[in-house]
Order: sequence, then structure tokens, then C-alpha cells
Amino acid sequence: MQEWQQMTIRYRKYMFYLLALYVLGWGFTSYQSVFAGLILGTSLGFFNMWLLAKKTDTLGKAVTTGTTVRTLGTLSRMATAVLAVIVALRYPDIFHFISVIIGLMTYIFVIMIDYFLHSILIRK
Repeated sequence: MQEWQQMTIRYRKYMFYLLALYVLGWGFTSYQSVFAGLILGTSLGFFNMWLLAKKTDTLGKAVTTGTTVRTLGTLSRMATAVLAVIVALRYPDIFHFISVIIGLMTYIFVIMIDYFLHSILIRK
């Protein structure tokens, strides 16, 4: 369980670093709609990551105690993605649509990159 908590802390740190970079990009470049879309998508992706970590932790506790878990929150994560898409389509002058989609997938990339880095570092 300790390893799982360390992983989620690392993921949160990486997401905060990316969000900080996106805010700097929004503030200092002329691509404000692209970075606004990345900020919106990554923020909601961060929420999805937090929700998935919370549900996975609940599942782990349920397995150790022998109880069951109803769901892993797939519907709520999909609803968050739909919300992001609706906002991006409603305000296309503020949020770049493709950037919102990339931002929503950012937490998946963070998890995969962290896995590959740690699997390479552990092998050496």
C-alpha cells in the first residue's frame, strides 16, 4: 500500500508541474487558446486521476477485507470528459478543442511515462 501512495503522490506532482508550465505558456505566449485548452483538459484530467486513485484505493481496501466494490467510477470520469468537450465546443474562441482532448489524456501519459521510467530504473 505504501508503494501505491508514493505513486499517486508522484503523479500529482507531475500533474502540478505540467499545469504550472501550461499557465506560464498561457501567460507568456501568443497561444493563449491552446494553453487555456490544455489547462482545462489537464485540470479535469487531474480530477479524473484523483477519482481513479481514490476508487482504486477503495478497491484495494475492499479486497483485503473481503467485501465488494460497486464501481470504479467510469461513468463519472466519462461525464467529466463530456463536460470538458461541451465547454470547449461552447467557447471555441477561448479553448482550443484539440488541446482540451490532449489535456484530458495527460494523466494517462503521465502514468505510462512514470511506469516506463521506474521499470527502467528498477532493472538497472
